[in-house]
Amino acid sequence: MAPSSPPADDIGAEKRRLRAAALARRAAMGDEARRAAALAAAGHALTAIGAPQGRTIALFAPFRDEIDTFPLAAALRAEGARLALPVIVGREQPLAFRLWQPDDALAPRGAFGIPTPSAQAPEVRPDMVVVPLAAFDRRGYRIGYGAGFYDRTLAQLRAERPVRALGYAFACQEVPRAPDEPHDEPLDMMITEVAAFLCPGS
Repeated sequence: MAPSSPPADDIGAEKRRLRAAALARRAAMGDEARRAAALAAAGHALTAIGAPQGRTIALFAPFRDEIDTFPLAAALRAEGARLALPVIVGREQPLAFRLWQPDDALAPRGAFGIPTPSAQAPEVRPDMVVVPLAAFDRRGYRIGYGAGFYDRTLAQLRAERPVRALGYAFACQEVPRAPDEPHDEPLDMMITEVAAFLCPGS
């Protein structure tokens, strides 16, 4: 008989524990270390992504002490990529993505105050999504911030056509195993300041 899965309450508690520990490690890095790590991660990402010219790549605007995506944005733009940023449409709904031009002013919007393009920016469908996270494991499973936006979004996008999901974070956010549930959408690749690596099944 196959072992039964842990109760959902136990999985939720373990995710909360791992999330809190990983975010504490991230906060303890300090600003200088985070800046240096963001530059190194951008280099690994550009190599791993390959030729981005003509592709639409969704990034995320860094929030609080998340890894800074602006060095990566500058490198991708220089290589001819079109960039987009996520927009929260509503609770329990997938994210939308709006085109992010170099001179677009980003304004904090929504309950989380995340920097977002204006409502006039065209909505686009990305070819690749760079995903924020609180914790990750080598299998490509991530622990987000608990709202489920990226799992719903990736499920919707992947149902329409192939879309690669790249986790982007600091190496200190890695955990031995992130508990996964049926609704969790795995990453195709993980990128940190240390390395970029493919995840199983990608």
